[in-house]
Amino acid sequence: MTRPQNTLWNTFGECMGGRTRSGRDGAGINVGEVRYESAMGTWDVGPFDNDSAADWCGDLHDAAPKRRPALIRKALKGAAGRAKYLDSDEAVEAIAAAAIVASQRSGVPITSPYAPDFLLEGGRVEVDDELAALAVRALDRVVGEDSEWLELWEESGSSPEAVAVIEGIRGALGSR
Repeated sequence: MTRPQNTLWNTFGECMGGRTRSGRDGAGINVGEVRYESAMGTWDVGPFDNDSAADWCGDLHDAAPKRRPALIRKALKGAAGRAKYLDSDEAVEAIAAAAIVASQRSGVPITSPYAPDFLLEGGRVEVDDELAALAVRALDRVVGEDSEWLELWEESGSSPEAVAVIEGIRGALGSR
């Protein structure tokens, strides 16, 4: 299956958006289409471009607005607090959560059609400095040792692109 590849954030140089379902580019620079057909359920390197992240985003959208920060925190803690092998599903949920935190702090909109609908509709979620720091720790864990996410990207030969997305989100977490 071919899905639209994410666009790059102008400010941060990283994947956060994508072509809308109509095919119109989101904010940023269009970088074309890529095929990622794998057992990972992943179609691109963006933070929302895999089955597990898309499912998590659906759950976040369906949650009561007051409960959303706690769900983001839970996803980030799941990765940041993992001392042993980090499962890919936990990693991609943390990446999606960190991307949402980065977007909310920076004001750069998320345009990926796989992100939570409430964000695509202009909604917001409250994030604080503590949540941003937790997001950085979670991303560091995702690209660290004993990470299935990193192993799978290395096996695919696309780890430089995938890690670049993480680095962009991480950089955006420090901006305001």
